[in-house]
Amino acid sequence: MIYLDNAATTLKKPPCVAEAVVRAMATMGNSGRSAHQEALDASRVIYRTREQLARLLGCSAAERVVFTCNSTEALNIAIGGLFAPGDHVLSTDCEHNSVLRPLYRLEGVEVDFLPADRQGCIDYDDFRRLLRPNTRGIVCTHGSNLTGNLLDIRTIGRFAKEHGLLLVVDASQTAGVFDIDMEAMGIDVVCFTGHKSLLGPQGTGGLCIAPGVDIRPFKVGGTGVQTYLPQQPPQYPTRLEAGTLNGHGIAGLSAALDYIRAVGMETIREKEEALMRRFYEGVSVIPGVTVYGDFTAPRTAVVALNIRDYDSGEVSDALAQDYGIATRPGAHCAPRMHRALGTERQGAVRFSFGWFNTEEETQAAIAAVRSVAE
Repeated sequence: MIYLDNAATTLKKPPCVAEAVVRAMATMGNSGRSAHQEALDASRVIYRTREQLARLLGCSAAERVVFTCNSTEALNIAIGGLFAPGDHVLSTDCEHNSVLRPLYRLEGVEVDFLPADRQGCIDYDDFRRLLRPNTRGIVCTHGSNLTGNLLDIRTIGRFAKEHGLLLVVDASQTAGVFDIDMEAMGIDVVCFTGHKSLLGPQGTGGLCIAPGVDIRPFKVGGTGVQTYLPQQPPQYPTRLEAGTLNGHGIAGLSAALDYIRAVGMETIREKEEALMRRFYEGVSVIPGVTVYGDFTAPRTAVVALNIRDYDSGEVSDALAQDYGIATRPGAHCAPRMHRALGTERQGAVRFSFGWFNTEEETQAAIAAVRSVAE
């Protein structure tokens, strides 16, 4: 199987990730719940991972890195804990349902979405056009999981700071492969997942929170500290981390972060982009193939396409069954973007490249698309 579904999850991981998880399962106790060696070992691994993520994402302090199961949980925590009835929030058509559904669920909060054009691009002047006196914040993705288009977070961050708005960024598709600096970009909360470009295990993720930003707890419960306090302890990260953490998964994530640091994020990004560009150049000239997104600007290693009017599920199934190529068809949890692209009925077939893909696999994928189109 040629695996080209890395935007959903990176299937191939560095060997050190699995080794770290197995080692943790055999040696780590419950962080923050006891003072014996095994529990302290767990606490040290988890704190070190906070430090690694703080460095990677430009977070001011390791204590303000909060662990969750994934970016969906992180976004629920951020969106549900920052906004209140009477607020107005700005977002975009580029969003995944992990942003959209938490926004839709907010009671008494109005949301406006910047429209995307047929290339999946937004007009940044629309932020100013949609601004209201009660606008409280902006919630947006860093990179579209469907088109691969990047949003200019620095421009959005400057606008947010200019108008005293909170900026929450969904970095699910970019953390680990694109530079993110919360302070330099004006980001108040960045949400990430461990199982995509961070090359870590599923069930890991989190959010980094800027100084002065307070988020209401999404859940409350056991913390191992301040047991007699009836409310959730107010300090970060405990404030947002009720219950036992996925220490084993976090140990694997730590190993993945070490791997990324050793290889070099720029090296990883350049290889992924080269494979994506080669694939785009090969398929975009095939008669009957329509490719979506803006390929004139920096972007993630994603190419979404359709072949004539064939259902994307049928095409993806043919690629898997006849050519051994794994892709992602359908709506990709991005309903507003599909409406903008005009692919709401057909969906799209998404090819997403990762660090462990090869030039030979890319060429095979081009040949398969050409064969299916013919």
